[in-house]
Amino acid sequence: MGQKNLIILLFSFILTGSTLNAQEEDKGFELSKNLEIFSSVYKNLHLNYVDDINPGDLMKTAIDAMLAKLDPYTNYIPESDIEDVKLQLMGQYGGIGALIHEQNGNIIISEPYEGLPADKAGLKAGDLILEVNGQVAKGKSSDQVREFLRGQAGSEIKIKVLRDGKEIEKNFKREEITLGNVPYSGMIKDEIGYIKLNEFTKDASNNVLNAFKELKSKNPNIKGLILDLRANGGGLLTDAVNIVNIFVDKGQNIVSTKGKIAEKNQSFKTQYPSVDKNIPIVVLVDNYSASASEIVAGSLQDLDRAVIMGQRTYGKGLVQNIIPLTYNAQMKVTISKYYIPSGRCIQAIDYSHRDNNGKANMIPDSLKTAFKTKGGRIVYDGFGIEPDVLIEPKYASPLTYAIITKFLAFEFASEFVKNNPTIVPAKEFKITDDIYNKFIDFIKDKDYSYSTITEKMLSELEDMSKKEKYGQEIENTIEELKLKIENDKKNDLIKFKDDIKEILLSEIVVRYYYQKGRIEALVQIDPEVEQAAKLLQNTTEYNKILGN
Repeated sequence: MGQKNLIILLFSFILTGSTLNAQEEDKGFELSKNLEIFSSVYKNLHLNYVDDINPGDLMKTAIDAMLAKLDPYTNYIPESDIEDVKLQLMGQYGGIGALIHEQNGNIIISEPYEGLPADKAGLKAGDLILEVNGQVAKGKSSDQVREFLRGQAGSEIKIKVLRDGKEIEKNFKREEITLGNVPYSGMIKDEIGYIKLNEFTKDASNNVLNAFKELKSKNPNIKGLILDLRANGGGLLTDAVNIVNIFVDKGQNIVSTKGKIAEKNQSFKTQYPSVDKNIPIVVLVDNYSASASEIVAGSLQDLDRAVIMGQRTYGKGLVQNIIPLTYNAQMKVTISKYYIPSGRCIQAIDYSHRDNNGKANMIPDSLKTAFKTKGGRIVYDGFGIEPDVLIEPKYASPLTYAIITKFLAFEFASEFVKNNPTIVPAKEFKITDDIYNKFIDFIKDKDYSYSTITEKMLSELEDMSKKEKYGQEIENTIEELKLKIENDKKNDLIKFKDDIKEILLSEIVVRYYYQKGRIEALVQIDPEVEQAAKLLQNTTEYNKILGN
C-alpha cells in the first residue's frame, strides 16, 4: 500500500471515529436535556398543580406511557408487583392455591388446586367468599380479593365462606405455591404418549423429561409422542432449549439472540445426549402458543424432528431481561430478538414502525424471507410458526359462550356434586344424555340470552336502512329474518349439544379429580389430539410430511 493511500485510510478511520464519537455525544446531550426537562415538569406539577397529586401514581403513569411507545413486553415493575412477576417466571407465589372469579357482585372459589392449602382446608369450588382476615369480599373485584388471599408463606389466614346457606370459617396457613407446569401425561390410543405443558416456568424441562421417562418406563412399546403446547404463552428460554435436548443430540444450536449490544448476543446449544432421538413426535400449537413454545416448536420443525400441527403460533420473537432498579423496583426490557436453527426470526409484529394512529402492524408478506429446514423444506420468518398440518380452529358458539360466561355449567356442576358423592375415573366419565337433559332442565328458568352474529348484523342493517330511508318492504323482510333466526335458536341446545357436553365434562370432572382429571377426560374427546395420534400411527404419512 502506498504512503498516500495509507494516509487517506488513517484519515478516514480518524474521521469515522470522530463522527461516531460526535453522534454519541449528541445522544448523551439529548438524554441529559430531556431528563432535566422531565424533572422540571414533575417538580413544577408537584409545587403548582391546583389539587394534590400522588407522586408515585403520576410517575408510574409517565413511565408506562413512555414504555408503551416501544413494545408490550418492556415494562416497569414497582415493588408491589414483584410477586406477580415471580408467578409469571417461576410459577410461584405465596397464597392459598385456588382460582377465584367474580359473579353477581360476589367472589366465588372456582377451583382449589389439589393438595394445596385451600384444598387441604376443605374449601370447595362454588364456595362464596364472605371475608378474608376480616376484610369483606362483597363489592370487591376479584383482583382485590386475590391480593387479600396472597401473602407470605407461613402467615395465618382466616376465610369465611357461604356454602349451601351456611357460613363456614376456615383458619389455616398460606404456603409457597408452585403451580405444576406439566398437569398431565399419559397414553393416548395404542402406544401413543401424551404430555401437556402449560408454561415454561422453573423446572419445566425436568418435568417434561421425567414425564417422558415415566411414559417409556411404563410403556416400553411406545411408538410416538404428542407434546401439547396449545395456549402455552412461554417463559424461560433455557427450559425450552433443554426440552428440545430430550429429542435432539448434544451440540445442536437451538436458538440465538441478537440485539444492540453485540457482546450480549448468545447462542444456546443442546448440552446433553438426547434421551430419544428417534421417537416420532407431533407438537400441538395454536394462536396462543408463544415465545418459548415457539422456540420448541420452531426448532423441532427446523431440524425436521417433529411434525407441527394446529394453528399458526403467536409470533413473539423478542427476548426480555429483568433489570433491578432502585427501591426494589424492576424493569423488564426487550434486549434482543431470537433466531431458531434455520436462521429465521419468528417475530410477527414490527414495533419499530407504526402507522399514523400509532399502531404497530404485522410484518408484511413482501418482507418475509424463505429459509430451509435441515432436510430442505421451505419455512418462512415473520409470522410465528406455520404448522406442517394446519387445523381450522374451533370457535365457541354464542350459546356456549353464554353458558360459560354466565357460569351456568359451573353452577350445574355444583348441584351435580351434591347429588353424586363419587363418579367413575376421569378417563371413563362421560356426559350421558340423561345428565345433559338434567342440565337443560336446570337452565330453563335461568338467563342465558345471547345474540348471534347474524342477529347483530341484521340490527345494523335495520338501523342503516332506516337512516337511508328504504321502504317498509325492506323492514318487513328484516323482521321476517329475525323471527326465523329466533325460531332456529330454539334448536341451539340440540345443535351445539356436543360443545356443551364438553363444557359440562370439564366442570364436573375437575370437582372430583382436579386439573389432572379434567385434562385426562377432555383429551379423550379432543379432535386435534385424535388427529395427532392418527398421524403418529401412520408412519408413511408422518415421514412424507417431514420429507423423509
